[in-house]
Amino acid sequence: MSSLSDLKDDLSSWERMNEEYNDLCLLNELAISEGDIALSKDVGKSLRKLKQKVEYLEIRSWFKEKFDSLDAIVSIHPGAGGIESQDWAEILLRMYLRWTERKGFKVEVNEVSPGEEAGIKDATFTVHGKYAYGLLKAEKGIHRLVRISPYDFQKRRHTSFASVDVIPLIDEEIEVSIDPKDLRVETYRATGPGGQYVNVTDSAVRITHLPSGIVAQCQSERSQFQNKETAMKILRARLYERMRKERRRKIEELRGERKEIAWGSQIRSYILHPYTLVKDHRTDLETGNVQEVLDGNLDDFISAFHRRSR
Repeated sequence: MSSLSDLKDDLSSWERMNEEYNDLCLLNELAISEGDIALSKDVGKSLRKLKQKVEYLEIRSWFKEKFDSLDAIVSIHPGAGGIESQDWAEILLRMYLRWTERKGFKVEVNEVSPGEEAGIKDATFTVHGKYAYGLLKAEKGIHRLVRISPYDFQKRRHTSFASVDVIPLIDEEIEVSIDPKDLRVETYRATGPGGQYVNVTDSAVRITHLPSGIVAQCQSERSQFQNKETAMKILRARLYERMRKERRRKIEELRGERKEIAWGSQIRSYILHPYTLVKDHRTDLETGNVQEVLDGNLDDFISAFHRRSR
């Protein structure tokens, strides 16, 4: 039934786009015949938006793996470098939250640990939307920032790194055996400014799976029960991801693939000085409009990754 629903959704999307295209053709003919420049510009703008929709539908047709259509759990961790990397991690968090807004996805910020002076020590959020995981797995890896540091009084150029990890939020129907005796559940007071990312209450929950050492935490809700429920979902997803890789006998390779969050391992570079450039090192796609990318315009990079993977 889920597969049938996906196919119907794709077909109805294509039909709507085809109707929109035919309407734009008629409007374009009208604009040309009447010499209406304003209408012609509107048609061009609408056509560019339609092109993005068609490209998105094309990408969806490439998603064949089991979990591509599921929601995604995204974690951001700064590399070495203290305040610089922590600030970069927070910039990335904002970038992805803006991207979810652009896509119309719902997002839950599950946990954010603020840095002592600025930025964040780590963050986890869940993106709810069709093919959220399929799209966002293109962002998994090390991200590098080059800029004049706002925290350096000598105005020197600094390079910062942060890692982005993406796993699927698995369905309830997929069973993951968890013995309650293997869990350590702790409650604590959420830290941070509150409002922007978290609710500063005593309801935050941290769950540790003792055999594996995997930790999941949530502090986004005022209810301790809700935070525990969300933390358990994250824990189940992380345990399942671990089990899946163990079945493929790649757990040791997985640890090897977790490259140091430093020079030479980045998937994408964001350069703000001495020139402006964003370059994806896997696809060689690049743009000089760094601010637009940091504001969440990631579709071209995501499309290029999946086109290359296909």
